[in-house]
Amino acid sequence: MTRLRNYFLTGLVIAGPIGITLYLTWSLIQWVDGWVKPFIPAVYNPDTYLPFPVPGFGLIVAFFALTLVGFFTANIAGRTLLAYGESVLGRMPLVRNLYSGLKQIFETVLSERSNTFKKAGLIEYPRQGLWAIVFVATDTKGEVSHRLSGGREYISVFLPTTPNPTSGFLLFVPRDEVIELEMSVEEAAKLVISAGLVSPEFPKKLPVKAPGKKSAKPASLEPAD
Repeated sequence: MTRLRNYFLTGLVIAGPIGITLYLTWSLIQWVDGWVKPFIPAVYNPDTYLPFPVPGFGLIVAFFALTLVGFFTANIAGRTLLAYGESVLGRMPLVRNLYSGLKQIFETVLSERSNTFKKAGLIEYPRQGLWAIVFVATDTKGEVSHRLSGGREYISVFLPTTPNPTSGFLLFVPRDEVIELEMSVEEAAKLVISAGLVSPEFPKKLPVKAPGKKSAKPASLEPAD
């Protein structure tokens, strides 16, 4: 029975991530197809001619459509039309705030020049002596930076919650109080989601022992007694 249980748990570990990944991928394809396919003319929709639906066709059409939109807005005529559309939205009281906020978020996240969430770090939270993983966003700017500066440099970090890292808190922390980690953001996210059960491997580097002196344990690797 022990061997049978071990076989079952091994199969669960192998099949579980694969099954969940396939399920989420299939759900995404069906969601995009459900949005895009109704706008495709029947003459171009393969579902009209085939006795079965073609999954993923709407996703392909959406990809090419977005690429085409980007191509047209890259020239002068497209930029002019886009500027006119933004000016129209700018006159709408509620829509302009929603549009400007979403546009700034998308530009920040999708910009290739952005360093958004490229590093993970540790800060003391919620009190001294307790540490939490954060994702380093950007340097703190604007009025917040002006009010907090006081001769110190602040950065904006995102403190995710466990086990759902998509929710959390925005914190403005002095740069010298953030310990940057060598692990990637993806590895840090796995650590948060698993509540500490999945920890990335890290080779512990012992300090060189000087003659006649005791080697000190690095504070970042060894807990204090």
